[in-house]
Amino acid sequence: MRYWFIEGYDGPLKVFEKKVKFGYITDNQMRELLKALTAKASLDDDEIIGAYCKRNTKIANNLLIVTCNSSESHYTLTCGTNPFFMANVIEG
Repeated sequence: MRYWFIEGYDGPLKVFEKKVKFGYITDNQMRELLKALTAKASLDDDEIIGAYCKRNTKIANNLLIVTCNSSESHYTLTCGTNPFFMANVIEG
């Protein structure tokens, strides 16, 4: 059975860990969940608003960009810098 393994880090310190069945959350939902966890852990209201504004506008920022790293053997989504949250698809 596959799972999403979600972790949060503040520097080297793990601050969050949760395993959720893969079929319970779509890829897009996981991307939004990572944004929400990152925003809750580290951003103020103005930073959150800026993260959702159109790019190249005065208050826009890249604080809630989700990146994807995948290959045949792994799939990882990551959001934030410090703290940051990541979700890996694992067997288990």
